[in-house]
Amino acid sequence: MITAPSIPPATAGPARTQAAPAPGPAPRAAAGGRAALLVLADGRFPAGGHAHSGGAEAAVKAGRITDAASLAAFCRGRLHTSGLTAAGLAAAAALGLDPYALDEAADARTPSPVLRTVARKLGRQMMRAARAAWPCPELDALAAAFPRGAHQPVVLGAAARAAGLGPEDAAHCVAYETVGGPATAVVRLLGLDPFQATAVLARLAPEMDRVAEVAATAARQGLDALPAASAPLLDITAEQHAAWPVRLFAS
Repeated sequence: MITAPSIPPATAGPARTQAAPAPGPAPRAAAGGRAALLVLADGRFPAGGHAHSGGAEAAVKAGRITDAASLAAFCRGRLHTSGLTAAGLAAAAALGLDPYALDEAADARTPSPVLRTVARKLGRQMMRAARAAWPCPELDALAAAFPRGAHQPVVLGAAARAAGLGPEDAAHCVAYETVGGPATAVVRLLGLDPFQATAVLARLAPEMDRVAEVAATAARQGLDALPAASAPLLDITAEQHAAWPVRLFAS
C-alpha cells in the first residue's frame, strides 16, 4: 500500500496575517466577455505552463505514452482525476470562496511535495500575468496574502473572476490546460505529429465539457462538495522525475 507523504502544516500555506479577499460580485472585467476566456486559456498567456509536461515526460520515459492513442489515454486519465480536482478549485475561486480555505483544500489534494511546490510556483507566475492583464484590488490582496504563491488553480480562478468570467469558464480553462499541456509536451518529447496531438484534444472536447460542468456544479455546493479525485501514479512519478539529473521539462 502506498502512503501519501504528510503535508507540513506550517509550510504548506501562508500565515494568516493578511485579510482574505472578501467574497462578492466579480470585479468588472477590463477585457470583458468570453474573449477574456480565450486570453486566459491561450498557450501564449505567460503563466509558465509551457515549461511543464503534466507528468507526460515521465510517462514517455516509462513507455506509457508512445503514440497518439496512448497520449489520449494518458490525457483522459489526467482529465478525470487531477484535472477534475483542479477545475473544482478554480471554479470555487471564480465564485469568490475563501482563498485560504481553497489553498488548504488544494494542499490536502496534492500529496506529492514536488507537485505542491510546482503548483505554488505556477501560481506565482499566473498571478503576475493576471495582475498585468486584469489589474484589480482583489488580485492585489490575494498576491499579498500568498507571497510564496497560492496553488495555481486557485489563482487561475481568481484571474477568471477578475476578468469577469464565471465558474464554468474557469473550470473549462483548467480542463483544457490539463490535457493541452501534456499533448504539447509529447509533440516535443516524441516528435509526435502535431495534427495527431490536436486531434486527441478535439476528441476529448466533450469530456472536457462534462468535467467543467461537474466541477462548477460542485463548487456552487460549497467547499465540502469539491472533487478530490486522485492520480497516485502522477504523484509517484513526479517525485521520481524531480530527481532526474537531465530532463526537458520542470515537471
